[in-house]
Amino acid sequence: MVCDHVGPDRIAGEVAVKIPATTPARTAVSLSVLLASMLVPAAHAGEVVRRQAGNFPISSSVQVPAGSELVFLSGTLADVADPTAPAGSVERLGDTETQATSVLARLASELRVVGLGMADVVKMNVFLVGDPRKGGAMDFDGLMKAYGRHFGTDAQKNLPARTTVQVAALPLPGALVEIEVIAARAAVR
Repeated sequence: MVCDHVGPDRIAGEVAVKIPATTPARTAVSLSVLLASMLVPAAHAGEVVRRQAGNFPISSSVQVPAGSELVFLSGTLADVADPTAPAGSVERLGDTETQATSVLARLASELRVVGLGMADVVKMNVFLVGDPRKGGAMDFDGLMKAYGRHFGTDAQKNLPARTTVQVAALPLPGALVEIEVIAARAAVR
């Protein structure tokens, strides 16, 4: 919140200022806080601000304005890709690209239920299990193929801040991908 007046109990930007009345420092600090608040870009007033991480299709940071609604989606696993494959097998759920495609579609569907879309995702955590067919290494390229269909496209340029880690296992045998996201609906001003 950016205030047009800074006083002993007011907030400018994200800094709360409380200085005893009648001190010379009060005037100097109040002026400093006021000037600092003027440096906050206007976009911060109501828009989500994303800073891209170079040429890689993620944001290095995402700033969500005060008053925005945050929606947290639980970790999501893939749907069955091949019901004829043995239960608990990687073949039943598919390779990393197949599973990531399924997971992202399920997340997009859940976001639609609450009136949001993939463009509203501000943070993504990806958990990948090493693919036995790749010597136990995570298939990052497979993830990126599925991810690239939803983020950084001509139709949907918004990129979330993202963390991707390799884990030993996921709760569902055969699962190679679990993704959780946080989406934001900016406050209407």
